[in-house]
Amino acid sequence: MDLKNKTILITGGTSGIGLEAAKQFLALGNKVIITGRNLLKLEEVKKAYPELTIIQSDAANPQDAIALFEKVEHIGGIDILYNNAGVGAAPLNLGISSDKHLQGAIYEMEVNYFGVIRLNNLFMDMLKSRNEAAIINTTSILSIVPSVLEATYSATKAALSFYTKSLRSHLEFINSPVKVFELLPPLVDTDMVAERKDKKMSSSLFVKELIKGLEKDTLTIRVGDSKSLFFLNRIAPDKAYQLVNKKEHYQSIQ
Repeated sequence: MDLKNKTILITGGTSGIGLEAAKQFLALGNKVIITGRNLLKLEEVKKAYPELTIIQSDAANPQDAIALFEKVEHIGGIDILYNNAGVGAAPLNLGISSDKHLQGAIYEMEVNYFGVIRLNNLFMDMLKSRNEAAIINTTSILSIVPSVLEATYSATKAALSFYTKSLRSHLEFINSPVKVFELLPPLVDTDMVAERKDKKMSSSLFVKELIKGLEKDTLTIRVGDSKSLFFLNRIAPDKAYQLVNKKEHYQSIQ
């Protein structure tokens, strides 16, 4: 895929992977639009990178999604929709009765799964009208093997992975020009996992790998540990599960 002179919309672009992707896409000569819930953060990013277009939008809010589409349509549309926004609830002890389990699960599913489908539906006809277009859905290493500390997060990403494969097949069947990429990050060094002591990949290196995959039309882009865990899970699923869910993980929820 040619990654020059494209207009790219990145959800959740005020920090971490989203912001790094915005910077690297800009450097390649693209126009980049980022979204975020926090207007102050968006404005701070805009000051640092004036070339960016910012739009306040909450991935969990259906009305925000419609407003986002209308604003993007007004400024000329997009070629690439990068569904980067995602949330993970704090680790919860599922063995103790609590309404917070359900509340957190509903919110994670709303952002990580339903929010992606909602935007894809809104932007699909626009993307189909382009000569070369793409959707990038961000799943996770935990869509391969679930984490006991992030049960619903893992489930949302597994659901998104199945949806992404199905969407790709449907679009290929109707000869659509829209390419559908699945991006499987390992543990990336962002604010979301700042307290984790596990090995992390830098967001800069991660985005470079993303761009390589897009340019090569690698529709399933596994990066770093996601690649090795995928193969380990195929030949030794028990070992893969133990690797993701170490004993100390269980101890932390007792």
